[in-house]
Amino acid sequence: MATIVCLRKKQILLGADEYDELEIVDGQQRLTTLIILLKTIAVHLKNKQNLGDEQEKVVRDLDELLVKPSSDALLLLQTNHDSSHCFANFLRTGNFDKPESAKTLADSELLKAMEDSQKFVERWEKDGKKLADLLSLIKNRLSFVLYEISDEELVYTVFEVLNSRGLQVSWFDRLKSILMGKAYELENVDRKQLMGELHTIWRDIYKEVELDRGLSTEALRFAATLYDSDKKYRPLSEKDAVETLRKRASDAANIRKVSQWLLKVAKTCKPMRSNPRRKAVSQIVQARLLGVAIGLREDMSNKDRQDLLACWEKISFRIYGMMRKDARWEVGTYVRLAWRVVNDKQISVEEIESGIKEIGKEFPIKNALDAIRGENCYEKWQEELRYLMFRYEEYLTKQAGIHIKNEHWPKIWTASLSKSIEHITPQSEKPSGYNVHRLGNLMLLPPGLNFGLKDKPPEEKFSEYRKTGLLTAQEVASTKGKWGLKSIEEREEKILKWAAKEWGD
Repeated sequence: MATIVCLRKKQILLGADEYDELEIVDGQQRLTTLIILLKTIAVHLKNKQNLGDEQEKVVRDLDELLVKPSSDALLLLQTNHDSSHCFANFLRTGNFDKPESAKTLADSELLKAMEDSQKFVERWEKDGKKLADLLSLIKNRLSFVLYEISDEELVYTVFEVLNSRGLQVSWFDRLKSILMGKAYELENVDRKQLMGELHTIWRDIYKEVELDRGLSTEALRFAATLYDSDKKYRPLSEKDAVETLRKRASDAANIRKVSQWLLKVAKTCKPMRSNPRRKAVSQIVQARLLGVAIGLREDMSNKDRQDLLACWEKISFRIYGMMRKDARWEVGTYVRLAWRVVNDKQISVEEIESGIKEIGKEFPIKNALDAIRGENCYEKWQEELRYLMFRYEEYLTKQAGIHIKNEHWPKIWTASLSKSIEHITPQSEKPSGYNVHRLGNLMLLPPGLNFGLKDKPPEEKFSEYRKTGLLTAQEVASTKGKWGLKSIEEREEKILKWAAKEWGD
């Protein structure tokens, strides 16, 4: 099973036996998976009735291989990223939670491995094969090439060589290894203190990333793009980002500074990516970069920051939402302004706002409205439609003097769009003379209700609309006469008239 690379730490005594303690540099996933599989076999054997003496000894030997009976300490493997102790608990008790309960990506992967191992062992027995044979295969037929390193300074060099040969290690993890390696190469510094600080910072970074696989990539790219001394015209790639930050990490102070900056960017990116309200606004990478840059600027009041983000949200939705421009549009202008926001301490809040509005001048609100009027707003505009309808609900509640606290919205945000977008005139009717996918014929409903009303005529749905508590639904339900093309056009124009004020200059 290829090479396992380890750092030899020290010798330890377990009873009268002497063992080497090794830290794994490469091979963590293979070893962890095999140990989970061994524990799964032990659990399945233990649950069988009328175990013979030989099988009881097998179970006992497996348990004692993984956990020291006298102290409950893990013997064979301990992990660095077991924040909720799911791995340790599994080895001690044989129990584990569902992967969906995980709070971090590491925990999620561990729990998935436990679930997969359980299914694998169950299939093995279902096929009429013995668990003893599976155990024999693992113990006697699998082999590794073990390569031990005695000098800790060589660990990061070896890691780099392994990565350069095509192993699938993320650029994010590579950067950590590079910075740690640079720290070890430094002379005339308190290396122990520096390494301790770096491990703490990176632990916090991984905690921020949690279950969002894309966050580590984005934080890395944005951190380097905004940290570089030269203005950029597009966000850096992961590879270029690592090279940029590697060059800046020239001494102890800068290694620490680069790591702290990455942590700060990750913390700022996280709410930008996880806020469902802004999802339609921040789907384009350069738009997210500018939003993050505004969040990173510390020398402004919270009110100024929120005002700038509101302006950024307005212009970005007009360009990438209403007018449906893709990521090729306005890359340079967004990136250059984002760089200035972070690096030019002389730029004022007023100048930043002016810069955002300048981007929007090429995309007037009239053109944005024309891009929506009479068009198909269902098949190619779903995330944007959810955002627009939420903003319209906000507007109606504000007009009514109430706060938007309807319990249905969390469900609407998290449900698949096809389950929450309601066609007032059903798609199945296919009426002649107008398109049922027009804005005026669409609205959002709680997913379950939307499915239940599916093919009913509009007038039969109105009583259910009123029960939702959503003002957008009640507005439709108050329509006089039969719902048809005229009603759709009138509602569409009413929404677009509001949108002209909301996203206009």
